[in-house]
Amino acid sequence: MDLQALERELKKRTAEPFAPWGRKQGNKWDRATDFIYTTRSWNDLKQQARTQCPAHTDPRDFFNYAANRWFNFWAAQGVEYIFAQLPAVHPNKNPRDHLVDFTLYGLTFDHKTSVFPKYFPQSLHFAWLHPEALIHWLYQNQSGEGRRHCANRLFIILFDSHNGEHWKLRAELDWLQTKIHRYVRKFDPDALTALSFARDTITLADIIWAIR
Repeated sequence: MDLQALERELKKRTAEPFAPWGRKQGNKWDRATDFIYTTRSWNDLKQQARTQCPAHTDPRDFFNYAANRWFNFWAAQGVEYIFAQLPAVHPNKNPRDHLVDFTLYGLTFDHKTSVFPKYFPQSLHFAWLHPEALIHWLYQNQSGEGRRHCANRLFIILFDSHNGEHWKLRAELDWLQTKIHRYVRKFDPDALTALSFARDTITLADIIWAIR
């Protein structure tokens, strides 16, 4: 993967105004926008959204949904590529396994990049001091459809204190790479948050803070 080229494409998206999803993410519209997985450029995405829009569907709504899925997917691919290049990390070779993205020092993890959730009932400062509270909230409130699970997870939490456009930080792959490298270099399994969502099951999780 050419990380710099991917960052350039992602930033073409952030150069345009943010548009809301318009609906809760679900299987029906996900299937209709599956072309995002094979569309790497922003301009091609625009073209695909025009030609693949189903009948009796508002083209603007369809484009917004596809654009947000495309941006989140390829930003996540970039982050997973960053992890995969590190000697301590072994990527999962099974693309159908939605519970494990990679192994870090022998521990399996799913990765999720998220903006700091506006509905979290505490401040960013509180979450920074008490990451276990935010981690627990994320497991309870994030993810829908087939993505919800209690497997080990590394959260990358984005927060832009300058303009509040946290979502744009997904495109800053070079900057995120420095955060990820630092985290892996200092990784301490004993510092992971341990959660118990089911009897005899321990979930391990942590937060990589990406605050600008």
